[in-house]
Amino acid sequence: MLSTARHSAEQADVVVVGAGLAGLTAARELTRAGLGVTVLEAAPVVGGRMTTDEVDGFRLDRAGRRLDPSLRELAGAPGLEKLTLRPLAPGLVVRSGGRGHRFSGPRGARGARLSARALASAARAPRVHTLDQARFAAYLNRLAGTPAERILARPEQPAAEALAARGLPARTVDGLLRPLLTALLGDPDLGTSGRCADLALRGWARGRLGIPAGGAGAIPTLLAEALPPGTVRTGVRAVSASTTGVVTERHGEISCRAVLVATGARAAAELLPGLRLPGFHPVTVLHHTAPVPPITEPLLLLDGDRRGPVAHTCVISAADPSRAPSGHTLITSTVLGRAAAEPVGTLDKAARAQLTELYGAPADDWELIGAHHDPEAVPAMPAPHDHRRPVRLLSGLYVCGDHRDTSSAHGAYLSGRRASAAVLRDFGMAPAALPPLSAAA
Repeated sequence: MLSTARHSAEQADVVVVGAGLAGLTAARELTRAGLGVTVLEAAPVVGGRMTTDEVDGFRLDRAGRRLDPSLRELAGAPGLEKLTLRPLAPGLVVRSGGRGHRFSGPRGARGARLSARALASAARAPRVHTLDQARFAAYLNRLAGTPAERILARPEQPAAEALAARGLPARTVDGLLRPLLTALLGDPDLGTSGRCADLALRGWARGRLGIPAGGAGAIPTLLAEALPPGTVRTGVRAVSASTTGVVTERHGEISCRAVLVATGARAAAELLPGLRLPGFHPVTVLHHTAPVPPITEPLLLLDGDRRGPVAHTCVISAADPSRAPSGHTLITSTVLGRAAAEPVGTLDKAARAQLTELYGAPADDWELIGAHHDPEAVPAMPAPHDHRRPVRLLSGLYVCGDHRDTSSAHGAYLSGRRASAAVLRDFGMAPAALPPLSAAA
């Protein structure tokens, strides 16, 4: 343990505060450039919101933007060459008008199989009109081929208002597009920037959703393992930051040439007075295990009726068997908006009735094995949203995180890359080229 005396303070070229995706990405770029880096993390493990808890052999992801099309952009990125994404089944099922409507997904992808009861329920239901679905598929295919630069040049307005300009029937917008965007953005009111909403939908249209093998925590773990031994120090809380060092709660002061704050938005605002604090979208995640899998495919189920607290749900172990012990099933459901603040017991009771309808199989005998509430899970991106907020505050002091970019995994990654590039430029060193803007979704 370090002494708290200033005369014995440790030194580094750069101190990175926060070992989430953004901070670890920045640390890797800086160490690759030959700088001495120390990463401080207040929690006992790395990851931030991308942390996976292990409970009785189950791997349970915490809250965050759970359905993130931008994860595909990270596969093969520096430090993440070993990242494996397990795809969810193509297409989705939306419960709307009291019935389940099946949508095969963009580019004609075939849907996954439901249980016999769920299939029968969906078959009896009035389907989304064939012409409406064709229009929706054509819109998604056009969006998939639209350059990100063109999307970012569109007039800014909230996503809810932008939906009216899509040229799609209201029943298709309300029955398919609105619940899908709600799930992708973590924003049930759709006050998110229409540009950011289109980027998220474009990412979904360009390919199937995937989840990291072994849990979301695999991503920060891989990045931390790629750093020199001793770089990351967990259980160390920073209480103040300046251009010349960081003072910690119990581990003294670390002097340096530059400080990069890579925490969540609230912690960053506490360390850097004057930094604007965004709004947030709360999320609660419920993890259940069932004696018998309600469906055998990792199919995304959405509730467009909003008749219960769950916005979307999936048998996650069907996509990634490593998330549950052998012979067991893990069902992960996400609660968004005001309902996310309800007590877990209240949510669990209401969710079981809703999940019974969504899956077409009783959920009474499911066991709740984990629940995690995060009131600041997703930084809000209201219109107009600056997706490239400054990461350089002044020479020697920098900030990064998804709250400086887009509220996505790739947004956090790009923010870390941008911040490390700013540090290197101030040090008179040439940074590596940043990924193209077309990968920004």
